[in-house]
Amino acid sequence: MNTETAADSETTARAPRGTAPRALDDLPGPAGWPLAGNLFQLQHDRLHAQLEDWACEFGPLYRLRLGRRNVLVVGDHEMVAGVLRDRPDGFRRTSRLEQIGAEMGLLPGVFGANGDDWRRQRRMVMHGFDPAHVRRYFPSLQKVVGRLAGRWQAAAREGRTIELQPDLMRYTVDTIAGLAFGSEVNTLESEGDVIQRHLDRIFPALFKRLFSLPTWRWFRTAADRRLEHSIAEVVAAVHGFIAQARARLAADPALREQPGNLLEAMVVAAERPDSGITDVQVAGNVLTMLLAGEDTTANTIAWMIEQLWRSPEALARATEEARRICGRGEVLTLEQMADLDYLEACANETMRLKPVAPLIAIQAIHDQKVGDVRVPAGTAGICLMRRDAVDERQVPRAARFEPERWLAGEAAMSLQSAKRISMPFGAGPRICPGRYLALLEIKMAMAMLLTRFEITSVATPDGRPARELMKFTMTPVGLSMTLRERN
Repeated sequence: MNTETAADSETTARAPRGTAPRALDDLPGPAGWPLAGNLFQLQHDRLHAQLEDWACEFGPLYRLRLGRRNVLVVGDHEMVAGVLRDRPDGFRRTSRLEQIGAEMGLLPGVFGANGDDWRRQRRMVMHGFDPAHVRRYFPSLQKVVGRLAGRWQAAAREGRTIELQPDLMRYTVDTIAGLAFGSEVNTLESEGDVIQRHLDRIFPALFKRLFSLPTWRWFRTAADRRLEHSIAEVVAAVHGFIAQARARLAADPALREQPGNLLEAMVVAAERPDSGITDVQVAGNVLTMLLAGEDTTANTIAWMIEQLWRSPEALARATEEARRICGRGEVLTLEQMADLDYLEACANETMRLKPVAPLIAIQAIHDQKVGDVRVPAGTAGICLMRRDAVDERQVPRAARFEPERWLAGEAAMSLQSAKRISMPFGAGPRICPGRYLALLEIKMAMAMLLTRFEITSVATPDGRPARELMKFTMTPVGLSMTLRERN
């Protein structure tokens, strides 16, 4: 718990010495419109880049006006880390996120929870994501990677172009459903109305509504009705997963000691007398894992494939390592994944350049000070997670894809500096609980790709690097790939 008084709480020690604290109204920021402020100037599909551009113009601390509300934007990595470390006692998820999610019918999970609710749910979720549990579920991941290999093998033999985003989304949905819920969804071998299509509507709609006038409260469009249908379908699937897990636990009491998947582990943890966890919160965390586990990991793998394709030396080194350690990749093991140091460095470098969560929204619980700025209780803020990680003043050759910077002894900057500046999983107590699983999924998919295939092209429709599309997570637009089976 935070032992400071509200008046004395200070998020970071980066405030310039000898300067009087500034009020939020004193900060620079983009000129807005009367009454609306900057609300109608926000470019939703590139909001992360727009806010980074404004940080270059106005500095690492600046102000937005959204209607009558002031919003603090924090771009300095040390200040960002200080804010994130001060959760959940000094800062929380925004009340607007909580309100919009509830209006959409989303079930409450650890992602949007605050205070003691967050603490209780975090314990339950972390129990399920413990590396020992993930190792026990590893055969499920092997099965899903095999399906992805089969799908890409068929495309290679038929000379078809692979649309990366849809295939990788199927891979991550199948992984979460099998590994986390013990359910065989198998979207990789299906072409029908798969759950992924419903999931794909939810995050973009949530993100858009966070920064828009609430027109959906007054009249519903066709898109709003499709969203409602998709949320209903996903919530029904979530309750189905939970019912299946409880049936397995009832049929085999030994599973309570050694759960077979993450959901069973969460149900067991929630049923403990002192857990304080409700059935609705269990369901909310299943939904959270489906949403967060699909978008973030799939997008990171897609960005990584493009970065490697545009860096032939790195691709050659990653391929050599994968084939030396994994052979032809027919059966990938946990021990092999642990030895793929360069491939893991490629993942970390991808997440430095292309973090799928480049913005984190926060709200001050009580009066705070960020840098030299007084932040009143209730003030919303946005942390820029990428700004310093791609700044030449912080990272040598910041725009270049150099996985070596993540390998001890090979980097021009220290490994600790890279980790301190780049925070793709967040930081502090609310750091992403699924980061171990996400990195394992990434390495498994990439090891399969590099051992079984030769990449013959990675392209976009206009031949330029993939455009960054912001829709809650940062997505590459239009990436496609062609493969040839390895001789």
